Amino acid sequence: MPHGRPTTVPDDGLTTRQRRARPLLIVHTGTGKGKSTAAFGLALRAWNQGWPVGVFQFVKSAKWRVGEERALKVLGASGEGGRITWHKMGEGWSWTQRDMGSSEEAAREGWAQVARDLTAATHRLYVLDEFAYPMNWGWVDTDEVVATLRARPGTQHVVITGRNAPAPLLDAADLVTEMGKVKHPMDSGQKGQRGIEW
Repeated sequence: MPHGRPTTVPDDGLTTRQRRARPLLIVHTGTGKGKSTAAFGLALRAWNQGWPVGVFQFVKSAKWRVGEERALKVLGASGEGGRITWHKMGEGWSWTQRDMGSSEEAAREGWAQVARDLTAATHRLYVLDEFAYPMNWGWVDTDEVVATLRARPGTQHVVITGRNAPAPLLDAADLVTEMGKVKHPMDSGQKGQRGIEW
């Protein structure tokens, strides 16, 4: 895509403006760092456009103090950009499935809320952070998610993050980025640190 121009233009009868206004389903997946960070960058752009933003964190603990949450809530309350709504449903870290029965229930309830919000066109951008995990673990049905996202009304954009995003979700997505790890401080024994991981 040189100079921001598409290499091909479909013969679909849409104008450039109509095509540009289509809602996108975006997936950030892969083993590398930065999937959620990139999604929150999109949330900043949406806030700047005055769009209402809904953030749904599916696995990260409700007890964690996430820097993006604080910053986006402050911006959302400033009255200068879009409204920010933040929901946390998880009880622990997301890379391995543990005995997380209440997290499973919370993930299902969280997805039900997202589906209701999509039907009501509550937000213009939805950040479904770590949502690939509940689909992989069978907590939420991937086919139902894809069908709901395909049927969403209006111009609601959705970004989903998490490792190992299911193939049907990738097939349905308009934009997929796979973050690949080349090198990470944890490879040499360094744990996550304040200001970098949270």
